[in-house]
Parts: sequence; structure tokens; C-alpha cells
Amino acid sequence: MPPLGRVLLVESGGRQLYNKLIPHFREHWKADLEIDLVTCFAGTPEGFDSGNGKVYRVSDYATPEARARLLAELRARNHAVIGVLCTAEPVMTKWKWWLAWKLPAKLLIVNENGDYFWADRSNLGLIAHFALYRAGLTGPEAMKSAARLFFFPFTLLYLILFAAAAHAKRSLRA
Repeated sequence: MPPLGRVLLVESGGRQLYNKLIPHFREHWKADLEIDLVTCFAGTPEGFDSGNGKVYRVSDYATPEARARLLAELRARNHAVIGVLCTAEPVMTKWKWWLAWKLPAKLLIVNENGDYFWADRSNLGLIAHFALYRAGLTGPEAMKSAARLFFFPFTLLYLILFAAAAHAKRSLRA
């Protein structure tokens, strides 16, 4: 685990989770932990200390030049950890993965239950299970999902051939 100087949290999910998570980090990691926040929401989560961290609103970085400026500022702040929410909510998906890719910080993945784990080699099995679960390829629905995935090309081919035949018949009649 890297020494925790500064943490960047990407609020890519519901606010209620960060309301519990930030106090948990302060209690279990460091009471004076410096937490910066990238968000699309108004206000800040409970437990966020604006005197000890900075808020970045994605609406302020709509242009490519502004995003480059944001990236430069975040790199200058030298975050040890970047925490992203991986929930079933499609909130700031592009932003969280873009920041995780571009920033030289250890990646912390947080699920919708508030459980978290590091994205590293020791957790590859957990990450694979997590990805398969999100794709619907585990549990009782796994066979249905796998069958849909297998039959998709054949279904698509059938629909294309049917449409081509319908258009060909129509053009022959005309």
C-alpha cells in the first residue's frame, strides 16, 4: 500500500456511498487524510473537508484544453491513490477510467456496498470475477448471457439477410 499523502476520489456513482466512505477512510487510514474530489454533483459529500482537499467539477472542464489543464493540475498535486466507484450506475464512466489511466496513482476500486480493493496483481482473480459479474456471466444468469452472446452473430446475420431479401423483393416488383 502506498504511503497515503493525498487521495483523489472520483465520484462516479451515488453520493450516499461517499457519505459513508470518506469518514471510513479518515477513521481507518489517517484522520488528516487529504482528499480531493472529482464530481459532477453540487455540494460535497459528508465528511469532506474543503480546507483539506479540493473539489473539481467536471462541468468546468468541457473542452479538450480544459481537460488538459485539469490533468496537469491533478498530476501536480501528486496523488498516491485514485479511488473510483464501480457500481451499476453509469455516472462519469469515461471520466473515472480516463483519470485512472492518466494519473500515476494506485487504483482503488470501490463497489456499491462500500467494499474496496486495490487494482493490482494480487487481486486479479477478484477483478476478473468482478468484471464477469458486471457482464452477467456469473451466477444463475450466466448460461442465458453466454447463449445470447453466442447466438448474437447468427441473429444479426439472419436480420441482415431478411432485410436484404425484403428490399430485393420490393425493388423487383417496382
